[in-house]
Amino acid sequence: MSVVETGAQPAAGSSFYAAMRILPRERRDAMLAIYGFCRAVDDIADDAQGDRADRLRALETWREDIEATYRGLSSPQAAGLIEPIAAFNLDKADFIAVIDGMEMDVRQSICAPSLAVLDLYCDRVASAVGRLSVRVFGLPQRPGVALAHHLGRALQLTNILRDLDEDAALGRLYLPWESLAGAGIRTHDPAEALARPNINLACAPLAASAKRHFQEAHRIMGSCRRRTVRCPRMMAEVYESILDRLSARGWSAPRRKVHAPKHKILFAILRHGLI
Repeated sequence: MSVVETGAQPAAGSSFYAAMRILPRERRDAMLAIYGFCRAVDDIADDAQGDRADRLRALETWREDIEATYRGLSSPQAAGLIEPIAAFNLDKADFIAVIDGMEMDVRQSICAPSLAVLDLYCDRVASAVGRLSVRVFGLPQRPGVALAHHLGRALQLTNILRDLDEDAALGRLYLPWESLAGAGIRTHDPAEALARPNINLACAPLAASAKRHFQEAHRIMGSCRRRTVRCPRMMAEVYESILDRLSARGWSAPRRKVHAPKHKILFAILRHGLI
C-alpha cells in the first residue's frame, strides 16, 4: 500500500488529481507519469489473487526497465518516464526504492513490523515518491529532500491509520509491534489485533508521529518559495484533515470510513491554486 491513491488514473475527485491540476502542463504531465509508474507497481503488490512468484517477476521486469531507461534503451512500459527523467533530472535510485518497497509487500505480508522496518517501508513507498515529486515541483535539493522525508512519512502513516481494515483483508498489519506491545496486544494477526478494544492505544503513537512529520513539513514549506510548494501544501492540508478526523473518531471497531471532506479539497484548491 503506497501513498499513491487508488485507480489506474487519479480519480477526478481525489486530492491528488486536484493538486496536480494547479501545476503548469509540463510539470503536471511529469507528475502524472510518476503517478502511472507508482500505480502500476502498487497494483502488482496489491494483486491478492496473483501468484507471489509472478508478482515478484513483474516487479523485477519494472526494475530492469528502469535500469534500461537510464541507459538510453527503450522500454514500452517505462516510455512515459523518459521525458520527465530528462526534464527534471529524476534520480534512478528513487524509482528503484519504490519498487523495493512494493517488493516488501509481495515477498511476505507485512504484519506488525518493527519501527525500523516500518520507517524503511515508508521511505521506499512514500518518501521516495516525494523525492521524485519535489524535483518536478522545482524545490532546491536540501529542503526538497527534507520535505520528501517528512511529508512522505506523514502521508503514509495517515494512509496506514485510515486503511486498517482494507490492509487486514490483504493479510497485512502495518502497526509496529512496539506499539501493539505497548497497548498490551500480543497477537500479530491483523483481524485479531484490530478487534481488540485497546487498539486505540496502539494507533495513537503512529498518529502522534504523523502529526510531528506534518508539523516539520509545514516548517520546511514555510521557508520555500510559494510556487514550489503549492501542491505539497495542498496535499498536507487535505491529509492532515483526514488524520484529525481519524484521531477524533478513534480506531476501535466498528471503524467508520473517513475521507477528506469535499469542501476541504475545494478550499485547498482555492487557497493554493491561486498563489
